[in-house]
Amino acid sequence: MDSDQRQQVQELPSEEVPEEVQPMSSDAPAEDAQPLSQSPEAGDEDEETLLRWESPEYVQHERPVVWYIIMTVVVAALMAVAIFWMNSISFALLIPVMVVALLVYVRRPPAVVHYTLSRKGLHVDDRLLPYDTFKSFGVIVQGGHNSIILTPRKRFQLAQVLYFPEDVGEPLVDMLAARLPMKEVKPDLYDRITSKLRI
Repeated sequence: MDSDQRQQVQELPSEEVPEEVQPMSSDAPAEDAQPLSQSPEAGDEDEETLLRWESPEYVQHERPVVWYIIMTVVVAALMAVAIFWMNSISFALLIPVMVVALLVYVRRPPAVVHYTLSRKGLHVDDRLLPYDTFKSFGVIVQGGHNSIILTPRKRFQLAQVLYFPEDVGEPLVDMLAARLPMKEVKPDLYDRITSKLRI
């Protein structure tokens, strides 16, 4: 190639460069790009939501000073029985350890549980409990606290206890009654004992 041809190539204007060889800006959005957060299933749960509320996982009882005095007397009596009647020092030492562990457990603040009632069932935080896992439900008002007891179909499965604020009560009962039979329920022996002992 002679010098005249080289000069013509160098003087070729930039606008004559074919469009397909011009670099594409990295900032230009692709036409087919879609936000990652938008998926077909994103709004399914919200569309099926019937009712949503939150409440403590259990009722935290107030314990006066007398309660702790009585608990100390009971622990001392049990330790005396373990030492003098059962002749077991190790069991006597185990009693206060168990009581201290129980006190630490019951004094912790209850966690807030998020409930969602949907067409699929009851969502307890991230766990789904379908309606067909329960055979009935009942309402209990005890000590100024409102709760619903869901009775499981399985014989040895524990009942599901839901605490709810008063303003949620009527729509909650109506929605559950449309899907489960409502029956009269009473606190079981465990609930009555823990309520009396304020545990």
